Amino acid sequence: MVNGRTPSVKDVARSAGVSLGTVSNVMNRPEVVSPSTRERVERAMAELGFVRNESARQLRAGTSRTLAYVMLDGSNPFFHDVAQGIELAAEDADLSLFICNSNGRAEREEVHLDRLMQQRVQGILITPVNPEAAYLTEIGRRGGVPMVFVDRVGVGGVFCSVAVDDVLGGRIAVEHLAEQGHTRVAVVGGPESIGQVRERLEGARQIWAELGLPPEDLIYLPTAALTVAEGRSAGERLAGIPARRRPTAAFCANDLLALGLLQQSIGAGLRVPEELAIVGFDDIEFAAAAAVPLTSVRQPRQELGRAAAALVIDEATNPDHVHQQPLFVPELVARASTVVRSRAY
Repeated sequence: MVNGRTPSVKDVARSAGVSLGTVSNVMNRPEVVSPSTRERVERAMAELGFVRNESARQLRAGTSRTLAYVMLDGSNPFFHDVAQGIELAAEDADLSLFICNSNGRAEREEVHLDRLMQQRVQGILITPVNPEAAYLTEIGRRGGVPMVFVDRVGVGGVFCSVAVDDVLGGRIAVEHLAEQGHTRVAVVGGPESIGQVRERLEGARQIWAELGLPPEDLIYLPTAALTVAEGRSAGERLAGIPARRRPTAAFCANDLLALGLLQQSIGAGLRVPEELAIVGFDDIEFAAAAAVPLTSVRQPRQELGRAAAALVIDEATNPDHVHQQPLFVPELVARASTVVRSRAY
């Protein structure tokens, strides 16, 4: 402190006996300053407790050395894995990463975006609550700060996006269950306002029809959220279906639902997979560690983050950038929750 206030660049220059320009060079272009002068300035900074005003520098430069990720649900390990991929790409580019959580609330998402735009971050990655929200379209129209959708497909080519082919994922999951001999399957997930839920359900229905199975034997159990608690609730509803109509297998729209369903089923005395086979989606770390290791449709979570970060950095730094919307291919990881059963159905 200097006389009870935060030390300034002028205080550093006065203490080191150099000009303001020299102090600026030490902070921004140290290679042009002689080693002895640089050492004197750095010593003055340390003695005074000087911390550069990065916000002011960013305002002058019009950008920063930071990226930001606005994740959809901080309680879901899937998004933490995506964030880790973004962080690795940011580190490779010598950038820092801010992480914000909208918690599935559009109004919170909009607040985060407004503040990040004010901070002039170099780029924003976002898993939006609603990819078609008007405030997102307005950001794209204004330009200035590049934004890339993660785990969502961009609408109208306004933004780059990185996602997984969720329709294919739904097909893979239900086809796997049909191959095990299941002819009555529940699809658990919701709300349908979430694009991934709609597309995974669409894929499930597509392959069910192609296999020539009765549409009424693919039963949709909607949920209010993609959480463990909602998975347990779906398990209770599943148990309430008359035995002659009750599905012998379930495809859950994400692993948290599948883990909740697994918990409820085991707690109710059901044998998994002998009496109920379960497939999840995402293949989070907890899937393999479950009491009955969970079959899941794997998303390349870190790769999604890395690819999205690479796109936003390219858009921020490359004047010839062209918007891209790559779709990753999911794959099934079969585990004990869907082993082949010996008897037919």
